[in-house]
Amino acid sequence: MIVVTGASGQLGKGIVEALLRRLPAHEIGVSVRQPERPAHLASLGVRVRQGDYEDGASLRHAFEGAHTVLLVSSNASAEGKDPIAQHQTAIAAARAAGVTRLVYTSHMAASHDSAFPPMRDHATTEALLADSGLAWTALRNGFYAASGLVLLGDARTSGLVAAPADGKVAWTAHADLAEAAAAILTGHAAFEGPTPPLTGTDALDLTDLARLLSEVAGVPVSRTLVDDDAFRARLVTFGVPAPRIAIVLGLYEASRRGEFATVDPTLTRLLGRAPTTMRDLLTTPTA
Repeated sequence: MIVVTGASGQLGKGIVEALLRRLPAHEIGVSVRQPERPAHLASLGVRVRQGDYEDGASLRHAFEGAHTVLLVSSNASAEGKDPIAQHQTAIAAARAAGVTRLVYTSHMAASHDSAFPPMRDHATTEALLADSGLAWTALRNGFYAASGLVLLGDARTSGLVAAPADGKVAWTAHADLAEAAAAILTGHAAFEGPTPPLTGTDALDLTDLARLLSEVAGVPVSRTLVDDDAFRARLVTFGVPAPRIAIVLGLYEASRRGEFATVDPTLTRLLGRAPTTMRDLLTTPTA
């Protein structure tokens, strides 16, 4: 059995849907904090169990009988919590449940010295996986295209993208990453340790995205720069918590450093087709 954590979230849900196209439902399980949310999966024959990254006993129950577990990375840091402690709990629970392989949703820019705090968490988690004694794969996912759409904000109607200076980003669609994860989970591609970057075919900055949106929407969209300190002050005014502000500003700094600019053909090979582009998503806004 393959168990997927976080199956109520966008990526986890997509991975389960991709697995259902490859495996019988009874060979798939999900671990979710609120088991009533994916009730439709239970009706299909998927095993649904409650599991919480802060509750090792619940995870051991959720992972029971699984040979492989897909760990969707925690975003606890955005709420001032500790994702590393949560990942440690999940790894320990998997080992105790007899799981033999862990697959973790990491990131293309995972690094201990990244300017973007989540990348440091990914690097630390990869080190934990390497020390776990289990077989493991870290999916070095490209930056979620959905985040690029969020950064554009209301530009489609306002005609303006006002944000700090940024750099090129290899935006990558959730659906493509979910399909690639399912291929790896089911053995159609073998990776030990970190994968190559799983990215789309283009690296685009906000100026590029504003230009694309102008072309797609048929309205002028301009890109203006906002000083980092001024942007921070604006977020404080809006009541954004300090940990989230650090993440947002770290994103811009890391992109300026080129941390997200790498484009790699591995995802294209896994999919057997060209990945979804930002133009595709802007034409039909979904992530």
